[in-house]
Amino acid sequence: MSPGAVGRRLEHYLALRRALGFAMRAEERLLWSFVACLAAAGRTGPLRAHQALDWACATGCGPVGQARRLSVARGFLAYLHAADPTVEVPGSGLLGRAVRPQPHLFSAAEIAALLRMARALGPRGSLRPHTVATLIGLLVSTGLRTGEALRLRQADVALTAHPPRLFVRETKFRKSRIVPLHPTTAAALRAYAAHPLRRAVASPDDPFFVSARGTPLNYQVTARTFVALARHLGLRGPVGERGPSLHALRHTFAVRRLLAWMRAGADVHARLPELAVYLGHVCPEDTYWYLTATPAVLRSAAHCLDTYLSTGGAS
Repeated sequence: MSPGAVGRRLEHYLALRRALGFAMRAEERLLWSFVACLAAAGRTGPLRAHQALDWACATGCGPVGQARRLSVARGFLAYLHAADPTVEVPGSGLLGRAVRPQPHLFSAAEIAALLRMARALGPRGSLRPHTVATLIGLLVSTGLRTGEALRLRQADVALTAHPPRLFVRETKFRKSRIVPLHPTTAAALRAYAAHPLRRAVASPDDPFFVSARGTPLNYQVTARTFVALARHLGLRGPVGERGPSLHALRHTFAVRRLLAWMRAGADVHARLPELAVYLGHVCPEDTYWYLTATPAVLRSAAHCLDTYLSTGGAS
């Protein structure tokens, strides 16, 4: 199969996956990189499993990243194999599983330090520090996915409504939802919306969060800025080492909400669907991952169970 034919099949594969509700943003970048690697090799004929394995390992990322790359390629090759049995699909155990690392949970002090550092960003006197600090504050207080926050349009941020709310449009699996805002969060967003530097570059049809030139914020640039802040504060190690990312703010929000319910004696199992809807999870099972992946939540759950048993709850 020629690289050109693989590229055409990839377009069909991406369209199919998106029709099923998958955003495929990160996967698309990886798969086009895979196709480019095949083209650079100049090989034709049946696709072999070792080509995907070589591509997955030809990067500076660690074992988890390599396993993730191979997993993405495997899904595409399985799609090709359905129509062309000569296409080889790599085995699922070649590089292990792409295991999600244990996330960092930010303390209140760490969040305050991040916000202070964001407000001190350069260039001095520019809109950038206000944008980054407000974005981080929104992620902390709502648990939005970073991409959801960056795609908010001004019309989606209803700060005069009662209660103030966000309308998150067609996000993961093409689901839309309304996200109520705490009054302090709404006040911070109003202050950002009214900032003279922002008003000078933004128009009513623009995204809510804009650069100093009035353009939409780039996800990769925003993520790198956050990583630099975290590294400066000692929350991440040297370049190349894993550490807390923007997504950890979402995880922190979910865990703090779960812990608050547990400590208040609430029925977490009954309330978990509420959190799932607020976070935009398709099913509550996705939200359960925050329970099983976080030692702090497990310790609190164990304490609740001990209290229940000691008071004779298990008769």
